[in-house]
Amino acid sequence: MITLEQVSLHYATAGSRVDVLRDVDLAIPEGQGVAVAGPSGSGKTSLLLLLAGLERPAGGRVRLHGVDLATLARDELADLRRDRIGIVFQAFHLLPSLSALDNVALPLHIAGRRDAASRARDLLRRVGLAHRLDHLPGQLSGGEQQRVAIARALVHAPRLLLADEPTGNLDNETGAMVRELLLELHRDIGTTLVLVTHDLEFAARCDRVLHLHDGRLHERPRRAAGADAVPA
Repeated sequence: MITLEQVSLHYATAGSRVDVLRDVDLAIPEGQGVAVAGPSGSGKTSLLLLLAGLERPAGGRVRLHGVDLATLARDELADLRRDRIGIVFQAFHLLPSLSALDNVALPLHIAGRRDAASRARDLLRRVGLAHRLDHLPGQLSGGEQQRVAIARALVHAPRLLLADEPTGNLDNETGAMVRELLLELHRDIGTTLVLVTHDLEFAARCDRVLHLHDGRLHERPRRAAGADAVPA
């Protein structure tokens, strides 16, 4: 499903080089749930951007279903994301002038799908927002906006779901609700889930826990996925 082969990534800042990822190897089978933890600034979000084809590695290969993402043109990458990848951002990124229903249906409208509205309505029902279809993002709570963002990421039934700190901006109660929702949808739909999180309980309930530190990726045994094993 996902393969990283000796992937490195660095940025140039003020005449110096910052190594974000160093010779990372990773294989994630289809349908698996993987949590990525690590200190702030350790490159977790950069790793998700590489998997989404929104960032290109300085070295190595990122493969999705056997396809080397570096060989795809910009339009081909956009098509890949539209057809196979769902992304949940920490900051929601909903269009403020569109209703919840229209925000979720938008990817399918762009793809020319005739079932866009009905599919969006069904996903919003599944995330508990059937009564908020016509509300604008500004009329929704933070938790409701995140659920709209999750529905939008899943509306095209992606084979890969990438989630960047999906509970990071939410209170404990709402964060727990979003956590349960993502795990439930991951199980029900069978989507591969790669999750960046500081939420220790969330990480422990995934199939694997990976820890990113100093540009290198290490796997933690699931039994050790507690407060001492996955530092925030």
